[in-house]
Amino acid sequence: AAVAAARFLALTGWRSGEALELRWADIDVVRRTATLPNTKTGRSVRPLSRAACDVLRSLSRSGEDKLVFPATRGDGHMAGFRKLWNRIAKLGELPPDVMPHVLRHSFASLAGDLEYSEPTIAALVGHKGRTSTSRYMHAADAVLLAAADAVANRTAALMSRNKGAIEVIPFKRKSA
Repeated sequence: AAVAAARFLALTGWRSGEALELRWADIDVVRRTATLPNTKTGRSVRPLSRAACDVLRSLSRSGEDKLVFPATRGDGHMAGFRKLWNRIAKLGELPPDVMPHVLRHSFASLAGDLEYSEPTIAALVGHKGRTSTSRYMHAADAVLLAAADAVANRTAALMSRNKGAIEVIPFKRKSA
């Protein structure tokens, strides 16, 4: 679940807490949206790229009220994500200063490099500053979905550069 969460963060630009709090009931894969009831900026409807939806489809769905990225032990939240992230980053040979929030900055920067407007980037990553009308919208429009796809596809290509297909490295449990 931690590897899937890290990949999801890279493909969405979300805050790590938003992804780790995500419940299956909040996701509409058909419309490719997620409705986050309580983010740093309040309720937020986010577009989901096809790549992010693929990550979600790869996970076992245990119930609508269940977390998408649960703890590996028990039913609660993934409280140890920071340690798991450190292992993922080390195995991926990332610099030690690359933390999950850097993925958010990278996503937004890449969207800027692809020449998306500031309001589009804000909608992708859930920044406040939306219009009153946007607060009443409950689905992502085609432009936002296309932008989410473009940025996620570019992110996936950069992550797999010089490696062919993206390789998932399973964690080995430590002996007690």
